[in-house]
Formats: sequence, structure tokens, C-alpha cells
Amino acid sequence: MIMIKVITSAERHTSNREWIHSEFSFSFADYDDPSNAHFGALLAHNDNELSPGQGMHEHPHHDLEIITYVVSGVLKHQDDLGNHAELQGGSVQVMSAGTGINHSETNPSDSEHVRFLQIWLLPDQPGRQPKWDAKFYPAEHKTNTLLPVASGKGEEGALEIHENVTVYLSSLERSRELKYQQREDRRTHIYLISGHLEIACSDGVFQLEPGDAARIRKSCDLHLKGTGSDSNAEFILIDLP
Repeated sequence: MIMIKVITSAERHTSNREWIHSEFSFSFADYDDPSNAHFGALLAHNDNELSPGQGMHEHPHHDLEIITYVVSGVLKHQDDLGNHAELQGGSVQVMSAGTGINHSETNPSDSEHVRFLQIWLLPDQPGRQPKWDAKFYPAEHKTNTLLPVASGKGEEGALEIHENVTVYLSSLERSRELKYQQREDRRTHIYLISGHLEIACSDGVFQLEPGDAARIRKSCDLHLKGTGSDSNAEFILIDLP
């Protein structure tokens, strides 16, 4: 059985509206592919870019764990729990929709785009109390390491979510390497935000370009290496049941 499946950026579904450009890694909105509906508890992984002054206005969710990573620009969040924040690049927010939450995500700038990743997870159980939290992670904290930013496993410094999942951020300099042990009973989703990344394991060596993703199952030692000459390899790694 092949342990690593690479999905190239060209294989994603592109949604290009006047106010938002999105790349969907899984079935979402008008993109319906029953063979690509989820990866374990991971239901959605969208790479979005909002135009200045635009946004997703107030709308409801329930029984989802929604994680947002702001890559660049500023994203404005508001919800009916009374939370509001302007999140700069490097910020992560988590929203446990639980029994129900209404929120909006907008671009407050009149000149700059905002790029953000949005991740949807199934919760460990339905009907939880809704909540929201956010945190800024300086770039140096994720350089040449795996930085946990959201977790249901009590990882120090990570925002709490209600699922047996940990989301890591990393930015690997050229020729720097990390080792990650993939367990037999877990899944790993890696998404390359920018730069170039090499993944090596017993299945072979795989080269990722920006927008590429790797879905990994079964036990193996992953060797992750930054290979770009122009910028760090910035990626997100999600450890899933």
C-alpha cells in the first residue's frame, strides 16, 4: 500500500469569484467529489485570498472545529459571542461552532489582499458549547521546527480544539531538515504554503511545490527538508486520527 499520496496544486478545485479566490483541497461549496470528501477528521482545507474591503459576511455554523491561519494581510473576525479581532499575518484563530455560532471574516484594508488558510474538522462530539480564541505566532517561533498552534491533545502554547488533532506550522530554511514519526494508527496532512519542500520516507522521495499537499497513512519516519533557494519552505502539518 502506498503510504504517501501527493496532490499537486493543479489538482485542487479553483473557485474564482470577483471578491475571493479559493483553492479547495476537498469537496466544498460548489465542488462535489465523493471520492475526495475528507481525510479522516479533516473535512476542508481551503487556501483563500480576499480582495480589499470584501469578506464572508455573517453566517452560521454548528458542530465544526474551524481553524484559520492568516498567511499575509489582516483578517477581521466578528461573532455573536461578542468576540472581535483584527488578525495580522502569523495569527491563528480557532472556533468551536458547537451548538451554533454566527460569524463573519472580512478584509478591513482598502488596498491590500489577505491570504488565509481555513481548516474544518469534525469535533470529538456534537453539541459542545461554542467558543473562539486566537493567538499571534512570531515567524521565528516556527523557523526550523514544528510549532503546535492548535491541538486537542494539550500541546503547550497551542490553542485548544475539541478533536484528537494537532496542527503544526513550520518554516524550513534551505537544507534544514526535520524528522517526523508517522504512527500506524494516525494520518498526516502536509500542505506547502510557499517555498519548496522535500519529503522522504520508505516510499521514496517527493518534491512539493507551493500549493501541493501530501496525505500520509501508515507507520514511517518522514524526513522533511527545505530545498528552495529563494525562500523558506513554509508549510502546515496536521496530525489526525
